[in-house]
Amino acid sequence: MAVLINEQIKADEVVLTGLAGEKLGVVSKSEALAMARSQGVDLVCTSLMSSPPPCSLVAKGKGKALAQKETAASKNVGRAARNSGKEKVKELRFTAHIEEHDYDTKLRQADKHLRSGKPVQLVVKASGAKEAPVAKAVLERLLVDLKEAGVKETGIQTGGKGSQVKLNPRRMANP
Repeated sequence: MAVLINEQIKADEVVLTGLAGEKLGVVSKSEALAMARSQGVDLVCTSLMSSPPPCSLVAKGKGKALAQKETAASKNVGRAARNSGKEKVKELRFTAHIEEHDYDTKLRQADKHLRSGKPVQLVVKASGAKEAPVAKAVLERLLVDLKEAGVKETGIQTGGKGSQVKLNPRRMANP
């Protein structure tokens, strides 16, 4: 996992945290960079897994050290994950223009996995940027249909080739 510093950050908006750890909310990237420059510090993004990504203002030079530390930590985490007998996430793929019958079949599969306690990754492929809103709409419909069996771990992540979201099983209360 890479740590992005200053101009390397590509997002239009970021969730900004100040030097003292105070939450400054969602601001534009240009505004966050201006704040960093005016205070003589670096703007560092540590996670690309959420939208908008979380960024922090850190002392000059500490951003690079943080990046190296993060890289070393992620290598160790990667080894640990490979060595543990961790359960795999079931990935279900959809197309943006899915037929109703196919949708129902995949919905039943996702529901079955979630109710058996297994996490599910829902992926909707789009053939181009114009289909991205349709792909996101399919995911939103799936989330509504699966709300009793699963809960979102991540927000809907949209890219050029489609959208995805991870659902964890909802913990059922014992009657």
